[in-house]
Amino acid sequence: MKRKGTTTAALLAAALLGTLVTGCGGDASAGDATHVTVTVGYQSKTINTVTAGTLLRSLGYFERELAAQGKRDGISYKVEWQDYATGAPITAQMTAGKIDIGSMGDFPLLINAARGKQLNRPTRLVSVTGYNLRGALNTVVTAPQSKLASLRDLKGKNVSTSVGSAADGTLVRALQQAGLDPEKDIRKLNQQPAVGASALQAGSVDALSQFVAWPGLLAFQGKAKALYDGAELNLPTFHGVTVREDFAEQRPKVLDAFLTAQIEATRYLNDHPVQAAEKVAEATDLPPEAVYLYNGSGGIATFDPALKPQLVAALKKDVPVLRSAKLVGDVDVDSFVDDGPIKRVYGKEYAERLAATPEPSRAEVWLKGEERTRPFDSPTALLKFVAGHKGDVRAAYVPDAGNGTRWYADRAVWVQDGKELRPFVTPSGARAYTQAHPGARTVSYATALEQAS
Repeated sequence: MKRKGTTTAALLAAALLGTLVTGCGGDASAGDATHVTVTVGYQSKTINTVTAGTLLRSLGYFERELAAQGKRDGISYKVEWQDYATGAPITAQMTAGKIDIGSMGDFPLLINAARGKQLNRPTRLVSVTGYNLRGALNTVVTAPQSKLASLRDLKGKNVSTSVGSAADGTLVRALQQAGLDPEKDIRKLNQQPAVGASALQAGSVDALSQFVAWPGLLAFQGKAKALYDGAELNLPTFHGVTVREDFAEQRPKVLDAFLTAQIEATRYLNDHPVQAAEKVAEATDLPPEAVYLYNGSGGIATFDPALKPQLVAALKKDVPVLRSAKLVGDVDVDSFVDDGPIKRVYGKEYAERLAATPEPSRAEVWLKGEERTRPFDSPTALLKFVAGHKGDVRAAYVPDAGNGTRWYADRAVWVQDGKELRPFVTPSGARAYTQAHPGARTVSYATALEQAS
């Protein structure tokens, strides 16, 4: 008995020692006292998160910051990047203690908060990656030859989306605004973005509601056209960084290193938008032109890590939508949002970041072989330039005349109003303009080029 008790005590002591040696970073930050692995979950193709994922990984800034931190505290850090298609599996891995830091959209962030609390693995929202104050990061698209002209035309139709995503939230709100019941008036198919895109091409669904970069990608490839621009809701949407609460408390220096690296990646993206788009394209196999639509200078997404009050307010408005879908109960957004770490890293500059506002989108042309885009004062001026350089144009971008959402010039719906040529993302946007402006008429892209030249 004495020998057995001694063995048991020894085993308990060894287990306790093992716990202490592993460190205080939680399950995912595995290692010993001098070797720590930090696990980051990200979505490579959700390019609104690149400053905390794809671009950050490509630049190596987080590893650089951890190497510097390691010299100060005597720890060797290693980063393990885990790539997912959506935010749901990142949340599952975080609540299982297998991911330390993750990035995802606003609706998945709320589910992340709810699951974390429910499973006693609380998480915190500590920064923003990219955002759009009007909601243009989510778009409903249809097949190129579809006769559907407005959301009301979706009644009785098959619509693909990812339930619990921001794109689903946009679909629900937009249908309600159009006088349709999201549960009864359409047949909603819960599908991953890639599956939904294939279904749209196959004709098994009539429309697809998805988040960045799927709508822009399909439009660029000529496989879809925009039916509804999320900016019509005029409600902010964003992606952000979430961290396990125990990890944030036990390894604050690692979190600071991540946020410092994210800030530097954001500066790189803003200072070198074309190069950043090409880096992301190389890592994801997405066309650089589609990446630039969202992430470029004046793109649909604005990148800024600051937790702006209007984004937090929008997050609170998202809770009832998820609650009505029975995906969450009540979520205490104020306790989930923690701006302490990002304030600490930014210092005095944080107040400036909170007050910063997005630059309005402008007309731009990206010529083949050039590392910078060319800006134009108006869409008409852009068309005139494109008409004279047809074989040299890699991509041309124009802001929607109504809400400013950037879109491809050759995929936009054009309206001629006297000598002015105005682009719109959707047919309904163009129709609203022509109805309010007698004499204005919709014209093809080819006609718009002719009129401008």
